[in-house]
Amino acid sequence: MLGGANLKIFVTGGAGFIGSEFVRMSLNGNLKDIGINPTKVVVYDALTYAGNLNNLKSVSSDIRYEFIHGDICDPQILNKIPDDCDLILNFAAESHVDRSIDGPAVFVKTNILGTQNLLEAAKIKDVKRFVQISTDEVYGSIDTGSWDELFPLRPNSPYAASKAAADLISLSYYKTFGVPVLITRCSNNYGYFQNIEKLVPLFITNLLAGKKVPLYGSGKNIREWIHVSDHVRGIAHVIKYGELGEVYNIAGDTELTNLDITRMLLKYFNLDETYIAYVSDRKGHDFRYALNSSKIQNIGFKNKVEFKQGIESTILWYKNNKDWYTHAI
Repeated sequence: MLGGANLKIFVTGGAGFIGSEFVRMSLNGNLKDIGINPTKVVVYDALTYAGNLNNLKSVSSDIRYEFIHGDICDPQILNKIPDDCDLILNFAAESHVDRSIDGPAVFVKTNILGTQNLLEAAKIKDVKRFVQISTDEVYGSIDTGSWDELFPLRPNSPYAASKAAADLISLSYYKTFGVPVLITRCSNNYGYFQNIEKLVPLFITNLLAGKKVPLYGSGKNIREWIHVSDHVRGIAHVIKYGELGEVYNIAGDTELTNLDITRMLLKYFNLDETYIAYVSDRKGHDFRYALNSSKIQNIGFKNKVEFKQGIESTILWYKNNKDWYTHAI
């Protein structure tokens, strides 16, 4: 169990979608009830296209916050981590499946070699917790039922394969060197500050601009959806109550086909299905993801944000924050 009055955290990828949510919630006191109340949060981010310091603007004046521009593949990362660091969270990753199909090499470099580099630094620094943020995609695709944490890893995309490799390397550092590793695997996230290459923000911003939405294949592929704030709360539960060397699934409560969620968004905007542009299916497109989350529920976690409420607030956020994303449209 990790806690205490002097918690110092090093967050890689902390200017990205999920990482920045963790930083904001930590510094704003939203995780106090789970024992995460840091005295120092160091954000380390390469600021690629998916990293944006505007995501951290609301906490940038907090005296507990520090930003360092850097890449987890940099061998000098050891010198960036505070000597008395308690917790490292690795959100840093190349994370878009389509990009991994077009150019797998950067995914191998960042997600595998970068993670190993960070683990080596964590070993030397003797941190109390190392949390590897992973994905449900490492399990592959499942037609019925759901995966528990012991399910074999059968990734199908270069992105998913690179994350699976990072998970295995992380666990090897626990077994071989005693690095206090924890791994979380989450379902599809949605919410504020998500880069518009992903389905929900892409479709919302297209519809706001009067454009059609590009839907892969027949749209029958199935995903679970979780609000990013619930994902972060799940991570906090694992940090506080998780058992070292273990993997924890963090599942969404809502399972929808891509066509279902597209229709929900169209209905919100009072538009019909002529705004759907069916496009050629993604190569090796996984049909269905589904996580069994009983393990994390057993340490006290449950989701708070109901999907309808969460998706409506997400739509309103993009509607009211066009300056944040218009450069990418």
